[in-house]
Amino acid sequence: MNSALHLLSGGISLLAAALAGLGPLAAEEWTVPAEQGALQQVLTKAQAGDILRLASGNHQGPITIEVPLQIVGDDGARVTGTGTGSVITVDAPDVTVSNLIITGSGLSHQTLDAGVKLTKKADRATVRDNKILNNLTGVDVHGPDDAVVSNNLIEGRQDLRPNERGNGIYVWNSPHLLAEFNTIRYGRDGVFVNTSHKDTFRNNHFSQLRFAVHYMHGNSGVIEGNVSEGNDIGYALMFSDRLKVRDNVSKGDKHHGLMLNYANRAKIEGNQVFGGGEKCLFMYNANKNTVMDNRFERCPIGVHFTAGSARNKFQGNAFIRNKTQVKYVGSRSLDWSTDGRGNFWSDHAAFDMNGDGLADTAYRPNDMVDQVLWTQPSAKILIGSPAVQLLRWTQSQFPALLPGGIVDNAPLMHPPAGSVPNSGVQG
Repeated sequence: MNSALHLLSGGISLLAAALAGLGPLAAEEWTVPAEQGALQQVLTKAQAGDILRLASGNHQGPITIEVPLQIVGDDGARVTGTGTGSVITVDAPDVTVSNLIITGSGLSHQTLDAGVKLTKKADRATVRDNKILNNLTGVDVHGPDDAVVSNNLIEGRQDLRPNERGNGIYVWNSPHLLAEFNTIRYGRDGVFVNTSHKDTFRNNHFSQLRFAVHYMHGNSGVIEGNVSEGNDIGYALMFSDRLKVRDNVSKGDKHHGLMLNYANRAKIEGNQVFGGGEKCLFMYNANKNTVMDNRFERCPIGVHFTAGSARNKFQGNAFIRNKTQVKYVGSRSLDWSTDGRGNFWSDHAAFDMNGDGLADTAYRPNDMVDQVLWTQPSAKILIGSPAVQLLRWTQSQFPALLPGGIVDNAPLMHPPAGSVPNSGVQG
C-alpha cells in the first residue's frame, strides 16, 4: 500500500511539473474588432495571461483592466474616452498596454484624469509604444512598484493654458519606476515626481513645457541622458536627496537649465546647458552637492549661487561665454577647486608656464563692483565712470582688497573633453 501511494504521489508531482512547464494553458488571444461595445465585452471574459489584440479603428473607452493581461493594438488602433475620468485604468499587476492611440480623458485635476492611470495594484505594469494624445495627464503612475513607461509620444491639451494642463507623466509613491525614450510636449511639466524614491528617467525628450523634469521630495532618483529644449526650466530639483543627474542637455530653456532648491547630496555630472534665457545653473540653499564635468555655455549668468548653499564641490566644469560667469553675493570665500583641480573659465586670461594644464593665477569671477551692482542695480549708471574703473584696477593689483566670494585656485587652461556629452547640440 505504501509503495502504491508513493508511486501515485510521484506521478502527481511529475504531472504538475509538466503542466507548469507548459505555462498557463488557459491563456487565450482575443481579436477585438473596432465595434461598439466589443472591447468592454471581451474584458469581461478575459483571464489572466490573455492577449487582447485590438483591430485598427476606434474602440470605446473608458476601460478598467482588473486582471493581468496584455492589450496590444494593430496599427491605427485607438481607444477613445468620453471626456470624463481616465481613458485606460490599470488596476492589476503585470499588465501591458502597447501600440495604441489613447485620447479623450476628462479635465479633473482632483482625480488626475489621464490617458493611462496605473493604480497602486498595477505593480510591474508596462506602458510602451503608444501615442497618448490630448489628455489632461498623459500617464498617472499612482502607487505601483516597478512600472515601466517607455517609448511613448505624450502630447497634452494645446487648447488649455499651460498652467491648466496636466503633466506628461505624474509620479506619486511609485518606487523603481523606469521612464525612458518618451517624447513629451505641450503639457504643464514633462515629468512631475511627488514623494517617490529610486525612480529612473532617462533618454526622454521634452519641449513646449513649463518644467521638463520637476522633482519634489524624491530621493535617490536617476535623471540621465534627457534633452530639454525650449521649456521654461529644464530640470527643477527640489526638496530631494541623493539624486544622480548626469549627461542631460538643456538647450534654450527660458529661465534656468538646472535649478537646485533644497536639493542636497546630489551628483550633477556631465550635463550641458546651452543658451539659457537667464541662468545655466541656479542653486538656492542646496548643500553637499558635487557639480563636476558639466558645460555651462552662453547664458546671461553661468551659475547663480546663493549664500545659503554650503559644502558643495565644483570641479572640471566648463564656463564658456556666459555674460556673467558666477553671481554670488556673500562674505565667505569659497574655493571652487577640488583636490588641486578647478574649472575652465573662458574669460580667464592666464599662462601655464609649467605645462601642467592649470593656470598660473587664480580666477575670481566677481569683485566689489559686481556686489554693489547686484545689491544696488541703479548704480549701473556709473559702470563706465573713471572712479569705478580705478576701483576695479586697484582690486586686480591688490587682491587683499577683494571681498569674499568665489575663487578658483586651480583653474583649467582648456575645457575638459568629458564636459560635453554626446548631445547633438550645435552652436
